[in-house]
Amino acid sequence: MTFTVGFDLDMTLIDPRAGIVEVFDVLAAETGIPLDGRAFATRLGPPLQHELARYRLDDATVRHLVRRYHELTPQLAVPRTVALPGAAEAVRAVVDRGGRAVVVTGKFAVNAAAHLNALGIEVSAVIGEVWSTGKAPALRELGAEVYVGDHIGDVTAARAADAMAVGVATGPVGAEDLAAAGADVVLPDLTGFPAWLASYLVATVH
Repeated sequence: MTFTVGFDLDMTLIDPRAGIVEVFDVLAAETGIPLDGRAFATRLGPPLQHELARYRLDDATVRHLVRRYHELTPQLAVPRTVALPGAAEAVRAVVDRGGRAVVVTGKFAVNAAAHLNALGIEVSAVIGEVWSTGKAPALRELGAEVYVGDHIGDVTAARAADAMAVGVATGPVGAEDLAAAGADVVLPDLTGFPAWLASYLVATVH
């Protein structure tokens, strides 16, 4: 029996913070808007538009910043991004056991794929620019029975998609808060995911 595991991207599989700070610094220099990339890097999860709403900018300016952010990411953020501990092994564990690994993320899909390609992490599908319960339709369409993420929004997404919610405490949300939000299991990071997956597959008779 085949199965599908969905993964969030930022602070679940990858750590893009250094590159994100650099992109924000460039945008601030270009526009004169006091964008704070260091603060943004502490609350990754929601789409970029959520962060820009903090600055109370007009719609045209937000659209320009989003477009420019997307343009700058491949050259500035992708090269500085690193895989989080156990990320490649977690994805490979899914595939080695006959499953499908997919990514469902708030990040722009083209850039999400670029990050994964640069790090040599191969997945079957990448769905981008969805957040919290907005991820649920994609997870259901892909048939994900497990969704792994670092944010309360990821737990909410898994619940809305009737998927097993696996939290990893590698992002801005601590293990206790992930558990309180309804995660079925919380791991310190992805290094323990292959062992958890093996036990899950046995327990669910895959």
